Amino acid sequence: MRQSYLLSGALALFLASCQLVEFSPNQTYVPVAERNLTSRNLRQLATAGPSLGDTVRFVFVGDTQRFYDETEQFVASVNQQRGIDFVLVAGDISDFGLLREFRWVNQRLQRLRVPYLTVIGNHDVVGNGRAVYQQVYGPLNYSFLYKGTRFVCLDTNGREYGFGRQVPDLAWLRRQLADTAARTVVVSHVPPTDEDFDPALVQGYAATLRACPNLVLHLSGHVHRYTAAQPFHDGITYLTTYSLEKHRYHILTMWGHRQFRLETVVYGAES
Repeated sequence: MRQSYLLSGALALFLASCQLVEFSPNQTYVPVAERNLTSRNLRQLATAGPSLGDTVRFVFVGDTQRFYDETEQFVASVNQQRGIDFVLVAGDISDFGLLREFRWVNQRLQRLRVPYLTVIGNHDVVGNGRAVYQQVYGPLNYSFLYKGTRFVCLDTNGREYGFGRQVPDLAWLRRQLADTAARTVVVSHVPPTDEDFDPALVQGYAATLRACPNLVLHLSGHVHRYTAAQPFHDGITYLTTYSLEKHRYHILTMWGHRQFRLETVVYGAES
């Protein structure tokens, strides 16, 4: 009897620890508790009890990659801010598309006091990264409405798909922008002005955005620095933000029809 108890205990311990063992650096199995984070965080955002009015205040930051210490400092800084609705990470969660990288970043970002949302970056597509991202976060293209603002988040990593005129998905983007009368923000990793964006789709992408009368901003990461410009001379402002390595992030506050304010926060080693 004692031996059977010992065997049962050993088996239970083995099964419980299976999720802690990485059998291959390229594995894509994700523990159930760490799957579908986008939908989970959107549900959390929806039930957070937003205040009255249409003012949205969110943190915008770029590539986390292997900047784990900086991510911890970032979380500590954001948790000191008041009135933040959510955090938006502009892709490159990982560096090599490895499951362990996505998990390590999420272990840090889940300590935020507000939900966080992401778009997929070009480094996230490497190897099995695309499949891992879909398990950990969910769809590569998605949109959500929050306090009168439609956020449209999509995959723009054209080079990783061989510049095959498929990414970004312009048909999907047109549907999202045509289906809303709300104030709109488009979020991607690679901006359309970058050489990693499919060159055959640049003009179509810009024209699709131009056709949306309520578009306020286009937000991207990828370049690891802050830029702001209207490259297509059509009144649409394209912003890029810092990577976490830079010890900086932005807070965007939006209200009214097209009003917004951009603040830069310096934290950690650079503060």
